Amino acid sequence: MSFIQKYLIIINVVTFIIYAIDKYKAINKKRRISELTLYTLGFLGGFFGAILAMILFRHKTKKFRFWFLNILYMIIWILFMWRFLWK
Repeated sequence: MSFIQKYLIIINVVTFIIYAIDKYKAINKKRRISELTLYTLGFLGGFFGAILAMILFRHKTKKFRFWFLNILYMIIWILFMWRFLWK
């Protein structure tokens, strides 16, 4: 398994867990994780974990920006990998 594969697995698991924690905090009226942190995790490669958590936990699903940015990040990552890693 390559470094990039390990990295993407780890960042997606972490992102999924962070979304789960944020959903838990939302339900229990506790201090939330910032949207900037959630956006950043998607940008760093955690877009799949973010989208999966959004669907499974029904979290942030009504916010168009979350859908749009995570899909955009996925496209950027695919283009990046295609351009630089799949030669």
